[in-house]
Amino acid sequence: MSLGTTRFSILDRSRTREGEGHPRALRDTVEFARQAEALGYHRFWVSEHHGVPGVAGPAPTVLAAAVAAATSRIRVGTGGVMLPNHQPLVVAEQFGVLESLYPGRIDMGLGRSVGFTGGVRRALGHDRKDADDFEAQLAELLGYFSGDQSAHPGVHAWPAEGLRVPAFVLATGAGADIAAASGLPLVIAAVRSRARMVEAIERYRAGFRPGPWGREPYVIVSGTVAIADTREEAWRMLVPEAWSHAYSKVHGEFPPLVPAERILAMDLDERERRHFDEALRGHVHGTEDDVAEALEDLLERTGADEFLVHTSTHDRAARLESHRRLARLAGLTGASYQRVVSAAS
Repeated sequence: MSLGTTRFSILDRSRTREGEGHPRALRDTVEFARQAEALGYHRFWVSEHHGVPGVAGPAPTVLAAAVAAATSRIRVGTGGVMLPNHQPLVVAEQFGVLESLYPGRIDMGLGRSVGFTGGVRRALGHDRKDADDFEAQLAELLGYFSGDQSAHPGVHAWPAEGLRVPAFVLATGAGADIAAASGLPLVIAAVRSRARMVEAIERYRAGFRPGPWGREPYVIVSGTVAIADTREEAWRMLVPEAWSHAYSKVHGEFPPLVPAERILAMDLDERERRHFDEALRGHVHGTEDDVAEALEDLLERTGADEFLVHTSTHDRAARLESHRRLARLAGLTGASYQRVVSAAS
C-alpha cells in the first residue's frame, strides 16, 4: 500500500477557542465538514464529551445529523459514541434514524470510555466498571440491526432493524481483542509507543473472526498531522492543543485554544512544563516532505487501511491549509477525488 491508495478521513472534536462559546465550535465543525468533503476526504467523524470545558459536542449523533445535512457525499459518523454512557437500544434507534435519512453515508464508531470526572459519571448514571460491559453492550447493539432479540425478547429497534450501518471499535485496552472477536474494523491511536500500537494491531489481525459485519480485518490508525511551510510553523500548530492538554492534567479542565505565541511566552511551572512537553511528542508534523516520509513509515509499520486525522489548533486557516496539503499528498484532489468517492459507495 502507499499514501496514494490509502484512505484519509477526519475526526473533529469541536474545540472551543478563546472568546468563542460552544455554539461557535459546533457551527465550525459543520463548516469544517463541508471543507473536508470538498478536499476529498473519505469520512468526517465527530466525538462525544460530557462536561468538558473547552470541548463541545456531547451529543454526537445530533451533530452527525447536522454534518450529514450540510454535506452530500462524504461519509459521516462518530469517533465515537461511548457505549457505556448509553442504552444500546437508544443508540441503535439513533443510528437507524441517521441511516434512514442519509442512506449509505453513516458510520457507527463506538468507544469504551466513560465520563471525564466522577461527577460527570454520576450525572450520566454510570461509573468506570460499566466499561467492562462493553462487549455485551456491543453484541446487543448489533443485534438490534440484525433482528436478534436475545438480549430483550420482543424488543425491536425501529427503524434500525434490517439496516446496514458499518460499525467500528475504538481501541482502548482490550478494544483490539473485542473488535477482532466481533469481526469489526479497528480504530487505534498512533500512540507514542509505536511498538505497543503495532502489537495490538497484529493481535487484532491474528484474532479476527469473519462474520456478518466484516469479512476481513480493517485497520484505521488515528493521529495528529500538521503540515506547514517549515517544521517550526508546523510545530507551532501543535502548541495550543498541547497546552490545553497539559493544563487539564494540572488543573482538571480543558481551556479554550489560545494562540501559540501567548503560550510560548508563558512561565510554566515544573508540572505544566512536563505535561506540555509530553503532549508535543509523537505527532506527525513538518513540511510536506517530512509528513510524507513519516506517514509512509507509519503505513509500513501498521499496514493501515486508512488514516483518521484529528488536528486541533487555534488558527483555523492554518488547520485548513494543513488539510489541503495532506489531501494533495494523499492524491485526494482533482481526478483522485472522484476515485475516492466511487470507492466509498
